[in-house]
Amino acid sequence: MKAGRILLVLGTLALSAQAYSGTAWADDPNDRMSPEDIARDAAIIRKLNRDQLEYVRKRDAQYAAGWKAYDRANRGDAEVYDDPREDGSRSDEDDYQASRREYAHQSRAYAQARQDYAADLAQWRRDVAACRAGDYSRCE
Repeated sequence: MKAGRILLVLGTLALSAQAYSGTAWADDPNDRMSPEDIARDAAIIRKLNRDQLEYVRKRDAQYAAGWKAYDRANRGDAEVYDDPREDGSRSDEDDYQASRREYAHQSRAYAQARQDYAADLAQWRRDVAACRAGDYSRCE
């Protein structure tokens, strides 16, 4: 009984020592950075922050253009979003309208496919019932 308790205590100590040792190394006072290293790290961090800010601004501008097209499409405005793209492609309004048409087409195709599937399944069930009833010509 005592040996079990001792093993439990030793196991707990071993696991807790391992867990706490990682946090002790995270802020090592002997790991001093030189002023050059600190300046280099600060420059890298500033560059990363600027790059991320540029990415977020570009992404948000694209989101805003998409939402403007969405609002115009839902209000029924015939005007096309007049901020041309850099590559000369269609506007966001045109893209949104095209994707709405494509979605409607895919929705109709899906509904038709479901109807076809339901009809085929019903025919198959009739064939199975007829086959079980003795009409062996419908067993294929």
